[in-house]
Amino acid sequence: MPPPSSPQCDPALEKRVKRHVIGRTREFFAVTAPGLEPLCLKELSEPPLSFQTGRAVTGGVAFSGRIRDAYLANLHLRTATRILMRIDTVHATRFDQLEKGVNEIPWELYLPPSAPVSIRAATSRCRLYHKEAIAERVRRSIAERFATRGLGTYSPRSADIPQTVFVRGTSDRFLFSLDSSGDPLYKRSVKTEVGKAPLRETLAAAVLMWAGYTGDKPLDQPLIDPLCGSGTFSLEASLMAARIPPGHFRNFAFMDWPAFRPKRWVHIKNEAEKVIRRPPIRPIFASDRDQNLCRALEKATVKHGLHHWITVSNRDFFDFSPRDLTRRTGWVTLNPPYGRRLSDPEEKNRLLAAIIDRLHREYRGWTVVLLVPGRNPGRLLKFPVTTRTLIHGGLTLNLLIGTVP
Repeated sequence: MPPPSSPQCDPALEKRVKRHVIGRTREFFAVTAPGLEPLCLKELSEPPLSFQTGRAVTGGVAFSGRIRDAYLANLHLRTATRILMRIDTVHATRFDQLEKGVNEIPWELYLPPSAPVSIRAATSRCRLYHKEAIAERVRRSIAERFATRGLGTYSPRSADIPQTVFVRGTSDRFLFSLDSSGDPLYKRSVKTEVGKAPLRETLAAAVLMWAGYTGDKPLDQPLIDPLCGSGTFSLEASLMAARIPPGHFRNFAFMDWPAFRPKRWVHIKNEAEKVIRRPPIRPIFASDRDQNLCRALEKATVKHGLHHWITVSNRDFFDFSPRDLTRRTGWVTLNPPYGRRLSDPEEKNRLLAAIIDRLHREYRGWTVVLLVPGRNPGRLLKFPVTTRTLIHGGLTLNLLIGTVP
């Protein structure tokens, strides 16, 4: 997507933005799904990010850097849900104290005055605990500051990008953070159609990382996604192998900030594009018996240049062998129907048993990556597996990873 145009700021406000926002080291927080914190920290500490200030905590990774580093994190992190920028902290036990503290925060340095702003509040051990009331007071105080202070003019570049302020109250101290991402980062803007209960891209990327898939040697390490649905595993694997940043095809909330510099963003994306590569053959194979999903996936791959990596075919998992696709062994990723997609327990068990039998017979030497619900599903497999427990869509899932002997 093309970058937004330059902002229209008065000189005094522009100078303050440069001094207090662009020129300073700030605190950020990369929000993750439960269990993905170590992977996100690893991503932050390695190229192309290489941040050495990260610290994994429950729910994400805290790190410090310049505002440019927040842009890089949004662009490159595959396992983060959103990137928050810490703004300020207010101590309050009464609503008038909260309103006064919020009104004193220089929101004009962070927010375009005409952008829609939503407030997301959460509290723990606070005398002010009513989330809706807190959100309303914060929203009103921000609007009052813009309305009464004569802060100059600013024309938002993308008025359709909402801004979100997160308020976290703990023991009467309220931490204010601004969401730099906008839509959650698992929305890559690649898919044109999704199936029922699709796997989130951030979780798919994490699963591939846990399974040892990097995409560094794609010709020697093919990947088969034979129950692909909307193609989450295939698309994530292709982005990794092609070295395309997961945020390459989308926009972000920070593009409407007064501190945003379009030329700098263009430079950041140009640098990322220098390492994008194309293979001589397509090493990723996606298939599904749903013809409409296959057509949508193929359309998405062509639109975003990923057809150089993925072969899409409309076929049933039980009707082909991996030897029909490649002579090498690699990864086979499976996310069989369950939950909303397949609610009958007996049918689910029969399908899982048939899938496992097929893996034993046809996928010798392949690394199996299997997501299944239920207790102790590894007992059905006849080879050693490592197991992780994941939460997806409110369901507890088991991730099984092992090599078929």
